[in-house]
Amino acid sequence: MSSVRVDIENVEWASAVPFYGPDAVYFGQEIVRLKVLCDRRHEGGGITWIVKFIPPVGKLIKVIAVALSDEHVFILDGGRTTKSGRPSKTSRGYSLNPKGQAHSAMIAAEMTALVVYVGEPDQVKSIEVVDIAASVK
Repeated sequence: MSSVRVDIENVEWASAVPFYGPDAVYFGQEIVRLKVLCDRRHEGGGITWIVKFIPPVGKLIKVIAVALSDEHVFILDGGRTTKSGRPSKTSRGYSLNPKGQAHSAMIAAEMTALVVYVGEPDQVKSIEVVDIAASVK
């Protein structure tokens, strides 16, 4: 196999529906977009993409998923939030969700991340858009 090189600026943003499901669109607005950089799953490898979450104003995107392979997440811009929409303690940087790990993310402002899966991408259980105030318990 030869090296893979990608000019990220020339990769078009695409719908995330094939990976995240129909709830990646909220009232006609795509709230999750992807730039797939490399997909080697057909060769026994993984998939790498840049994901952008775009929550509607005053809303929070809540994602619940299970890692089907080790998932490495590098936050490039923005960050995760708490249920109240405030930045979480570990909102920026790097995280690893090991294979089999159930996990969630809450995003109240636009966020971009580089995500590297060593095999299959997450099984997204749900994506929900909620009012930030309503998400506080």
